[in-house]
Amino acid sequence: MGWRMSSALALASVTAVLKDLLENGLARGGVTSKVGGDTSVSALPPDRVTSGADEKPQLNLYLYAVTANTRLQRAPRPNARPLALDLHYLLTAYGAQDFQTEILLGHALQLLHDTPVLERERIRKTIATLSHGKDHRVVPPTLAALAASNLADTVERIEITPEFLGGDDMSKLWTTLQAKYRPSAAYRVSAVVIDGDA
Repeated sequence: MGWRMSSALALASVTAVLKDLLENGLARGGVTSKVGGDTSVSALPPDRVTSGADEKPQLNLYLYAVTANTRLQRAPRPNARPLALDLHYLLTAYGAQDFQTEILLGHALQLLHDTPVLERERIRKTIATLSHGKDHRVVPPTLAALAASNLADTVERIEITPEFLGGDDMSKLWTTLQAKYRPSAAYRVSAVVIDGDA
């Protein structure tokens, strides 16, 4: 079988699909009633998430690192070497009241545990839904751009794997992010293969 690769929109597409997975999972799990208010999922750098007295119950999914997937980069391919990547995410829970962060993070961990692979059909449907307006709503340019993503047509499976960071590593990461620490979990999503011509 020949190589089929994603466009440069692959990183944004993976983040969008994961964000949608979490949003829909929280809605299905009735998390709003459990935390006593509306919940949301963002994909922002942690220093851009509102914290403190105005902190709302939410999850934040942040792509904090991109590394080479050496297994795929070494794989034989005619005429070229693939740009094969692993995406590293920090999933963080926020909340101003007792137990809100624990409830949110617990639901998110369960959702990602129950979805260890992003299947092509889920990716295709999610990207189509996010990138096209329905009921005459205007789609932001960043979401509209995802319509050109061909992530769902890639050969490689997109797997979601927990990465267990030790206390020192987590502390260094939050120090680098220059944000107030909140309960978090790290994940590796692999592998995304990008074609420079796509």
